[in-house]
Amino acid sequence: MAATRSLVVGCGSYLPSNIVTNDELAARLDTSDAWIRERTGITQRHVAAEGEMTSDLAVAASREALAAAGLKADELDLIVCATSTPDETFPATATRVQARLGMTRGAAFDVQAVCSGFVYGLSVADNFIRAGQVRNALVIGAETFSRILDWSDRGTCVLFGDGAGAVVLRAVQPNGDARQRGVLSTHVYSDGRHHDALYVDGGPSSTRTTGMLRMQGREVFRHAVVKMAEAIDTALEKNGLTPGDIDWLVPHQANIRIIEAMAKRLNLPRDRVVVTVDRHANTSAASIPLALAEAASDGRLRENDLVLLEAMGGGFTWGSAVVRW
Repeated sequence: MAATRSLVVGCGSYLPSNIVTNDELAARLDTSDAWIRERTGITQRHVAAEGEMTSDLAVAASREALAAAGLKADELDLIVCATSTPDETFPATATRVQARLGMTRGAAFDVQAVCSGFVYGLSVADNFIRAGQVRNALVIGAETFSRILDWSDRGTCVLFGDGAGAVVLRAVQPNGDARQRGVLSTHVYSDGRHHDALYVDGGPSSTRTTGMLRMQGREVFRHAVVKMAEAIDTALEKNGLTPGDIDWLVPHQANIRIIEAMAKRLNLPRDRVVVTVDRHANTSAASIPLALAEAASDGRLRENDLVLLEAMGGGFTWGSAVVRW
């Protein structure tokens, strides 16, 4: 008997109202709008207001996703929140979201895989549904990376932004149709040997301080292109697909050059790639669900479209997923 499938039934997003442009950064750093655009494709980023926490962003995105799904919070069985910037060391930010949404049953927990976090969270929730343990799940990617940036380091602070995106998954029974909608497969990986290329230099068991993001940009770029390409190939092979079968690429929004390299590998034109990095910058675990929510709301994603997701983050972690919309 075929396993239960996860169907995406709603998307939501939230971006803080405060927008910081490249010119504003150039006014206090040795950089320029042209320098940032050329190397990253970024023109602006959203930054959370003072007192605005990751859970606030997550709740706003979740409420929008639930409304789109026509689902009430008390119908949820599971919340998985992907974040590297939780409100507190513990409890999980997902439990704060759970309480504020009014969900009083099931389970809520965080997943930490940095920029790959949403793909990891999707994989976890999808497997709960496939196992028959969950019927309705909320998967969130939410970050306030502005809180862990060294705003004097032009090599990192220009790259990141804050935001949250969420999707609602519903269990559906297989009907034997090869084109049945839902999550077809997820694939996640990690290699801890590359820790020093991208990390935050602090934590409760080391310095007792939050620390700041540190990155070896060229090393990350080199591995990102290779690892995400491998994850894409695995996803296609698993589902018996070719690059020509993919309707939309929804990549992690880290850098326009990486995004273009992945599109070229799939021979996809620019207008079949969802790009938000120019306006959102790198929102880590939030970038893919933010992009999905934008493409769903403006009508680009249509029923039965094949959507390929891919990401890579610190750890290193990386992964991919294929969804029939």
